Amino acid sequence: MNEKKIKVLFRHRSMEMGGVEKVILSMLNNLNKEKFDMTICLNINQGDLRNEFPNHVRKAFITKGKEDLSKWKIIKNIQLIKRNLKLKKAQKTPQIAQRILNENYDVEIAPTYAAFSSVLNSTNKKSKKIGWFHSDITLPKLQPLVPEILKQIPQFDYFIFGSQQTKDILIETYPNLKIPQNKVVKNAIPIEEIKEKANNFKPNFPEKPVFVSVARLHSRKGFHKLMDAHAKLLNDGFDHHIVVIGDGDERENLKKQAETLGVTKSFEFLGSLLNPYPYVKNADFFILPSESESWPLIIADCLILQKPIISTNVGGIPEMIIQEKTGYLINYDTEEMYGAMKKFITEPEFVESIKQNLTDIEKQFDNQIIFDSVENLIENLVKS
Repeated sequence: MNEKKIKVLFRHRSMEMGGVEKVILSMLNNLNKEKFDMTICLNINQGDLRNEFPNHVRKAFITKGKEDLSKWKIIKNIQLIKRNLKLKKAQKTPQIAQRILNENYDVEIAPTYAAFSSVLNSTNKKSKKIGWFHSDITLPKLQPLVPEILKQIPQFDYFIFGSQQTKDILIETYPNLKIPQNKVVKNAIPIEEIKEKANNFKPNFPEKPVFVSVARLHSRKGFHKLMDAHAKLLNDGFDHHIVVIGDGDERENLKKQAETLGVTKSFEFLGSLLNPYPYVKNADFFILPSESESWPLIIADCLILQKPIISTNVGGIPEMIIQEKTGYLINYDTEEMYGAMKKFITEPEFVESIKQNLTDIEKQFDNQIIFDSVENLIENLVKS
């Protein structure tokens, strides 16, 4: 590595399709490679995006991903047990990661709270530590982790928030928390890439209103509520189709729910896709039923593709959407999902007005300001 460059290490669990993973790739692709020597260290070399890193970025990992495990169930189970033991050992013994990396870094970055301990426990005590936070600290399912997160935040040299709302709610909830020097950095949007990928093919949708959603299949993403609203709409005579792109640990529960409600054909799961944009472009509407978000890239992607959006009013989304002008915001509530979807299905004039307001929406996204901001904070942190 060139000693004149600033050495930057990103730590992360794995590279399944998701917002944080896209933020990492965005930074690695666009931070100035003449200024920075960049490395990504994964706990598990796993996920659809694991081979998407640019060539100038070094990739290291602690354990193999599921893609590299045996197809034989007994052998695979043994490999998984060994992998879990290795990960637990690596968590307690940061020297393991250091031996794999065999390099000291000027800056170490935790792009999500799950990587806070990996960065803060680094054997390199001289490196500057940056924490990146995308979550609503009041989210009920986050509460078991909150005491540890609150202990970790003051230990960072610099802290980045994924949205203004994420920062505001942390300060409001814990006004005495000593937050390091910090900045709100919104996620960059690869505008031309999105437009190009959206034209790769045309999906074969049914001849009825189609809603598409793109998110991991986790309970906080609200697909169980969306499915209830969907079934109620069908029962009330409002025919439509829903396509969900993404994978996760809620997949089996959602499939069972679809069977119980009798909507297996109209609530369609496509799994995780590297290119969801043709589905977004060609659907009639986009819907995001999440219980919590920070500054979700997929909302920005849909705005770029000028797609009418229904979204829960959470996280940084109201910073992105103007109510009833560039989208439609609702509470995390099944009845509100039902009402919003019914409105989009039955009021074409309203939907058309949103489309008209999206014509020049991409002007609000300036990626270079975002990359310059991150570069400057890293450089200043190293100099301090």
